[in-house]
Amino acid sequence: MSSDRELREGAATLGLCLDDRQCERLLAYGELILKWNKVYNLTALRDPASVLTHHLLDSLSVIVPLAREWPGRAALLDVGAGAGLPGVVIAILRNDITATCLDAVAKKAAFVQQVAAELGLPNLRGLHARVESLTGSYELISSRAFASLPDFFAGSKHLLAPGGRWLAMKGKMPSDELSQVAADIEVFHVEQLGVPGLEADRCIVWARKQAA
Repeated sequence: MSSDRELREGAATLGLCLDDRQCERLLAYGELILKWNKVYNLTALRDPASVLTHHLLDSLSVIVPLAREWPGRAALLDVGAGAGLPGVVIAILRNDITATCLDAVAKKAAFVQQVAAELGLPNLRGLHARVESLTGSYELISSRAFASLPDFFAGSKHLLAPGGRWLAMKGKMPSDELSQVAADIEVFHVEQLGVPGLEADRCIVWARKQAA
């Protein structure tokens, strides 16, 4: 996996000062993605440098915005999490957030369970289910390139706790999708992100249920 130095420097550019434990866990997570990728098709990326920029640093880019929007304890549901992005990274950086990484593919949920066990993360779990059939209540619901915004909000609306937030990671500004969001959903902030080493548009779409 890529060096400790590259990870720390990239994180610093994002306004994060990683401690040794966080660095170790993030790099170990990257190693696990590469290792499991040889057998299970978790992600299209196969080389350490791409995993560092496209997965670890990309997911780390939400940590500072998340601290601003939700500084306290929360249950987070990461929908269509795949290899656990950004849910695993959030769990590593925020031990006050319990992250459930949901995926409809069993092997991907199993991978997240393995990550939780190997990295010693009691606040992380992988769950194999479809979001539409899930029950529960979560203060935070995240996704990363999972579905269109209208589908993401509609499919998970029954799971968002009162006062909760959606955090949707997107590429370029999804103007078409934003224009189709249902009237009972308030998109209150679209935040542009810059990810070190990634020459691509990135943003977070923040949303909540409209006040009655």
